Amino acid sequence: MRAKHIRPVAYTAVWAAVAAAAVAFGPGLFPDREPERDPEPQAYAAITDLPEVLMPDGTTIAVGDPDAETVVRLFEDPRCPVVADFEASGARAISAHTLRRRTRTEYTLASFKDDRLGGDGSKRAVNALRAALDAQRFTEFHSVLMAHQAEAEASGGYTTERLLALAALVPGLRGESFDSAVSTMKYSAFVTASQAAYQEVGDDPVGPGTPSFAINRVLLGSEEFDDFFDEGSTAKVLSVVEKTPEALSRRAR
Repeated sequence: MRAKHIRPVAYTAVWAAVAAAAVAFGPGLFPDREPERDPEPQAYAAITDLPEVLMPDGTTIAVGDPDAETVVRLFEDPRCPVVADFEASGARAISAHTLRRRTRTEYTLASFKDDRLGGDGSKRAVNALRAALDAQRFTEFHSVLMAHQAEAEASGGYTTERLLALAALVPGLRGESFDSAVSTMKYSAFVTASQAAYQEVGDDPVGPGTPSFAINRVLLGSEEFDDFFDEGSTAKVLSVVEKTPEALSRRAR
């Protein structure tokens, strides 16, 4: 993993005051014209209403309106503390846009932190998240895991017992099917395949680092990394891409 993705830092909003409108995406991203847009569809009332599905590739978990034209792909390891930082900051903007049906969020879940930290907490957490998808509670359970990550890591990590205890905080998740899937590592094949899919992303054979971000298949680089830890900056990027999707294509050239 490249060091830029694992450093513990106090993130500053490089895009303060929207940072001259486009620090990370470069000049020329914001056209003078305001393109016509269809009326915005009715937003989902809460994260409990978001559609959740396993994509045909067998590893991507998609959340939100399947017709949303903007797709944000997140690469996350549940034990990575920088992922928890991101979920408490910039990810909130992604969630808001997903609720408004303007963006769909897709997840590729990694588990390499187990090799670095010891134990099998990442694998168990990814397995439990996959089990939560069966109950259409992935988004809720993911939020709970991220909110309690530091606490869990400081006191034994994501053990089976802790995962079940955290699942009890999600209404309707605990039950014989979910509990059995967590206890038996039912989705161990998914865990392995998801880690392999993560490693195929980017130029580094060990994977791009977590968290990493892609918008409409464009993997964002180090120059944007810190910016995505600011909720306002992330919201601005999404608004621009939603209005002018070709801008990201121009940047990718």
